[in-house]
Amino acid sequence: MASIRTAGLTKNFGDLRAVNEIDLDLPEGGVRVAGHNEELSLVQAMTYRAYGAPDVLQLTTVTRPVPESGEVLVQVHAASLNQADLYLLRGEPWVARLSSGLRRPKRPTLGADIAGRVVAVGGGVTQFQPGDAVYGDLAACGFGGFAEYVCVHEKALAPKPASLSFTQAATVPMAAVTALQGLRAAGPVAAGALVLVHGASGGVGTFAVQLAKAMGAHVTAVCSARHVEQARTLGAEHVIDYTQEDFTRDGRRYDLILVVNGRRSLAEYRRALSPRGRLVVVGGDVGTIMQATLLGPVVSLAHSITVRGLIVHPSRDDLLFVGQLLDSGVVVPVIDRCYPLGELPEAMRYLGSGHARGKVVITMEQAGQ
Repeated sequence: MASIRTAGLTKNFGDLRAVNEIDLDLPEGGVRVAGHNEELSLVQAMTYRAYGAPDVLQLTTVTRPVPESGEVLVQVHAASLNQADLYLLRGEPWVARLSSGLRRPKRPTLGADIAGRVVAVGGGVTQFQPGDAVYGDLAACGFGGFAEYVCVHEKALAPKPASLSFTQAATVPMAAVTALQGLRAAGPVAAGALVLVHGASGGVGTFAVQLAKAMGAHVTAVCSARHVEQARTLGAEHVIDYTQEDFTRDGRRYDLILVVNGRRSLAEYRRALSPRGRLVVVGGDVGTIMQATLLGPVVSLAHSITVRGLIVHPSRDDLLFVGQLLDSGVVVPVIDRCYPLGELPEAMRYLGSGHARGKVVITMEQAGQ
């Protein structure tokens, strides 16, 4: 499994600064801290030692990690927030703690989506060299992106699209790949297909609208009134304000419904599907996700439709595909707000409010962003 390493935590005792090895009891591929024998180059990372509200996050001085075989050391210029960060911060749903840590987090630093520049490489690295601009999703290898530096296996990264700034690039990996895999999950989207994106205003939703449009679909976006114009600008032909209209009862039928942020039952979604239509749930209410995952096969057989709850996997191939669309201008990142690393708790609170229009990004002051 690919691995990722953030820096070793330091403890301050007056004027004495002691660096200790910390046993986090991680599985293979988790976060690994710096040891006693590594050069003590001090940097900053946002860490947490207990599950809870954003206030448990603390800006901590850490030692800069050193890349091992197959790894590169990335100076992080920007990192974006995802719902996955909120779930891990809160330790929700509880069953997820079986992998993230039952009583306390195993991995002290959140952050999956990063963009930055390679500053050092470990042995055996063939795809990158110091100076390369990269971006990637670290979710499969331990997170750790809310730090000034992070070590990560080269396979988790891709070259940053030349047309994007680091801040723009950091919005892409998890959100865009989730949207792409969701649209493809139940088969290819045919030109002229009727696609509805439920939850079209956030990070995944804004990419889903654009990607579906690029595939030749006729896109309907469901969002609140304050996001209607944004959805139209991104390519939606029809926009439904869910506070004024119920798309499950208006008589329209769709070949594919992609649920990014929804709280409807499978029966309600089924009413809006065309014969042999497809419903793919990638986010939203936990109950809806569980219904789609556990009951999807039964509902699919009973009603001659396809219902899936999708578990998204980071994919370098998918990221490279999206990168081409970004460089061609077919898809553009949508950024709502940017915060410095020290204001990550406030950024988390804003994302958790549910009002973000696009992505929320953390920028590193040392990176000149």
